[in-house]
Amino acid sequence: MEMDLNAQEKKAGFFQRLKEFPRKLKDGVTKRMKNVKKFGKDDPRRIIHSMKVGVALTLVSLLYYVRALYISFGVTGMWAILTVVVVFEFTVGGTLSKGLNRGFATLIAGALGVGAVHLARFFGHQGEPIVLGILVFSLGGAATFSRFFPRIKHRYDYGALIFILTFSFVAISGYRTDEILIMAYQRLSTILIGGTICILVSIFICPVWAGEDLHKMIANNINKLAKYLEGFESEYFQPEKISKETNSCVREYKSILTSKSTEDTLANLARWEPGHGRFRLRHPWKKYLKIAGLVRQCAFHFEILNGYVLSNDKAPQEFDSKFQEPITIMNREVGEALKAMAKSIKTMSKDSACVNSHIDNSKKAIVNLRIALKSSYPDTEKDLLEIIPGVTMASILIEVVNCVEKISEAVEEFSGLAHFKETLDPKLSAEIGQHQLLHRGSVKPVPDGDNEKEDNSSSSHVLIPVHDEEQPPTATAKNVLGAEKTRVDVV
Repeated sequence: MEMDLNAQEKKAGFFQRLKEFPRKLKDGVTKRMKNVKKFGKDDPRRIIHSMKVGVALTLVSLLYYVRALYISFGVTGMWAILTVVVVFEFTVGGTLSKGLNRGFATLIAGALGVGAVHLARFFGHQGEPIVLGILVFSLGGAATFSRFFPRIKHRYDYGALIFILTFSFVAISGYRTDEILIMAYQRLSTILIGGTICILVSIFICPVWAGEDLHKMIANNINKLAKYLEGFESEYFQPEKISKETNSCVREYKSILTSKSTEDTLANLARWEPGHGRFRLRHPWKKYLKIAGLVRQCAFHFEILNGYVLSNDKAPQEFDSKFQEPITIMNREVGEALKAMAKSIKTMSKDSACVNSHIDNSKKAIVNLRIALKSSYPDTEKDLLEIIPGVTMASILIEVVNCVEKISEAVEEFSGLAHFKETLDPKLSAEIGQHQLLHRGSVKPVPDGDNEKEDNSSSSHVLIPVHDEEQPPTATAKNVLGAEKTRVDVV
């Protein structure tokens, strides 16, 4: 009886699952379609890149579709399709890097392979495989060993790999065939055709520049530091008022801690790219890595600060309140300096006066912070242990200011090498304009007393320009010094 009930339950469960299968299938497909749509909206360039790869594959397929081309290249046209698949990268720099590496490596390895075959044939039928084996061992081992060098691995690793493959292929194949030159020529030609098509499509159809991505990434990372400093005061002194949205914005700095590999890759690819837009041919890409390293160092300070924010062991509230004001001023000024630097990089314009002004204000706040800390020094050891978290947090913030100053110096150096355009802060421009107006006036010596009317008709006014201190006085000024009873009016 129990067995019958179990069988009926299983049968009912099976029919229930079968009945719900279309609905679950529809929900699963809908969910995945939404994920695909969201993935495409996050970066539409991914969809464009996929279409570009399709265009490149279609073009190289003409080596098979067009009869005249097929007669010239034959089955080796497949190497062109293979080249498109392995060479076409998301960025222009990546495509150029792989394309040029593959082209030059194939050319050099093919020439050496043909030379190795002809050299081996001088040693007769029995000595030929021995010589070829020695050459394959020597060049293959040397090329493999070169891949361990950081510089070669970073920029030419793919080329070294293709060199080993092509040389071994040509040298070994030459032992069994007499048409080694034709084979090498056809393979080199099809690889060059495939690589050229990849490069042209990548550059001229909606190009994605690695250098531009790196440029935006560094500026955005600096902005993330500024956002953290903006929310730090509320997080530490008023944690109950922090919303989830503000908390997520403050935590954006965490992505900087793991961005080194991406920055190194983009900087390496950017060196392969030609001059484009605001980026010249010899743009100082290495300076981005220097700035990125300092930004990451600052983000590590924030990670330590975040530990104090989340910790329950904090200094007494009355102690924190004594240096809350200088910390607020310091964070605000450093945040504004970081925003100015990020804007300067984004717009490629110099704004060193504004940045230096904010950093100087933050240094003044540090002086006030140190005074507040000295005045709050406790009398007992117990009180000293209680305020250690607050003192440590304040010292880390001082280190943050020093780190931001280093970032400012690196950005200033980079702006000179990258030829940023000069800009002037509007407030500073107005002040300089007023200063120049005050120093470009002229004076009129006017006779004093009752003889003013009489002298007015006969004497002419003398205009004397007043210059800055560094400019020498003019001869006109010397004439005025000898005048008696004169009144000076500034025009």
